[in-house]
Amino acid sequence: MQFIRENRLFAQEQLQQVLDYFPILRQRLKQRAGTMSGGEQQQLAIARALVGAPKVLLLDEPSEGVQPSIVHIIANTLIRIARELRVAVILVEQDIAMVQRTVHRCCVMDKGRIIDTLNHEQLSDDALMRRYLAL
Repeated sequence: MQFIRENRLFAQEQLQQVLDYFPILRQRLKQRAGTMSGGEQQQLAIARALVGAPKVLLLDEPSEGVQPSIVHIIANTLIRIARELRVAVILVEQDIAMVQRTVHRCCVMDKGRIIDTLNHEQLSDDALMRRYLAL
């Protein structure tokens, strides 16, 4: 019985830590995920992954279908998560502003192959970005 009680306490602590990263979810604890906004659903998906205490967090376009102000919140939260929890965050993302805001290193892919690796400063090089993004 002690083991069950300790596990419940640990789970509650994990939940509180995750809710500290995504405070809006604290207000939505009783709400069904399908009735949440796109941004809230993305935050919930990340929160669910964090509860498992991963060493690597792989995110596929977390900005898709999310309003810009929430994309900014998610980007800032990912930076905090990586720093505070020491979790490697691998981000597959087409929103270049989010990429520029969050990453230390960026691998550029073309037809499924990595064709270059850029550092944070190179992501601000407009000519380089036009070359890779065909703008």
